[in-house]
Amino acid sequence: MHYYRYSNAEVSCWYKYLLFSYNIVFWLAGVAFLAAGLWAWSEKGVLSDLTKVTGLHGLDPVVLVLVVGIVMFTLGFAGCVGALRENICLLKFFCGTILFIFLLELAVAVLAFLFQDWVRDRVKEFFENNIKSYRDDIDLQNLIDSLQKINHCCGAQGPDDWDFNIYFNCSSESKSREKCGVPFSCCIPDPA
Repeated sequence: MHYYRYSNAEVSCWYKYLLFSYNIVFWLAGVAFLAAGLWAWSEKGVLSDLTKVTGLHGLDPVVLVLVVGIVMFTLGFAGCVGALRENICLLKFFCGTILFIFLLELAVAVLAFLFQDWVRDRVKEFFENNIKSYRDDIDLQNLIDSLQKINHCCGAQGPDDWDFNIYFNCSSESKSREKCGVPFSCCIPDPA
């Protein structure tokens, strides 16, 4: 096999190393997301017993971190090696995947706009399911608490949504100290 060298580079060195430096940061961020996700799963004991992944009834935020990490790692690697080695195949994969993600986001945004009521119902159902699983997973609990504090809200539609959770509902069967209450993240902090 013969390799042909051109007298001048086909790609400007500035563009080449700018793309490489951008992608090395992106790739390292993907490695960090993967490491954080795997560490969180090992702390939960999921890596030693993979059946715990399907045991949760709500969203496990670690899965989202792992998926984002895998995508960032793959794209960052393809962009780095593709730019540094001027590998057309990897650069086409990188550009095609970025274009696919952009078009997917655009399609989701248009569909969410067109079917607002359906999306609103699914989001409400999603939050209600996660409220039911509030005490089952500490990561989910921290995520819900953060969302409620940042948005100054309580529950999906209001504080009554916390009646879906067995620890906060007012039924006579509940023996929880938090019976008929809401999490602290719903409360307005006292400035004093």
